[in-house]
Order: sequence, then structure tokens, then C-alpha cells
Amino acid sequence: MSRLHFDQDIQPLSEFRAGAASFIRQINETRRPIVITQRGKGVAVILDVAEYEAMQEKIELLEEVQKAEQQLSSGLGISNCDARAKVLQSINN
Repeated sequence: MSRLHFDQDIQPLSEFRAGAASFIRQINETRRPIVITQRGKGVAVILDVAEYEAMQEKIELLEEVQKAEQQLSSGLGISNCDARAKVLQSINN
């Protein structure tokens, strides 16, 4: 996802309502999210579906890494040598 351009990507709700189609087109073209504000405070972020899906995949991967680190610190892991031997054994059988 591209970085936010504060002068273009932060819009009040009233302006978003008035020009929703053009803002959606901007999101699709730039791949940058738009932050919607109400009374000067951020209330929503709108982003391209593909960007959202990519972000979800990254979050899932990070959660898996965190889970693996917790398992390793609990002593549930196996050494690289043992893992390699198991993989090779399953391939050869």
C-alpha cells in the first residue's frame, strides 16, 4: 500500500459524500487509502479491496510467526536437523 498523502487522502465526510465516486476512483488508481474525518477527527479508512486482502494476508502471516515463536519459547519446537530428517524421511517413503 502506498503512503498516505495528507493533502489528498484525508477528507471530511461531507466532501466524501458529495464526491464518493471520484474518491473511489482515486483509491483504485493510487492504491492509497482515504481517511474520512468527522468534526476534525478520523472516523474511517477506505481502501482498495486488493490492498485490504494483501494487508489481511500479512496480518495472518505475522500471527503465525508469533504463534511459532510462542511455541518455540515453550519448548514445543524441534531442531532444524530433526525437522530436516523428518522431511527427508517422508519424501523417501
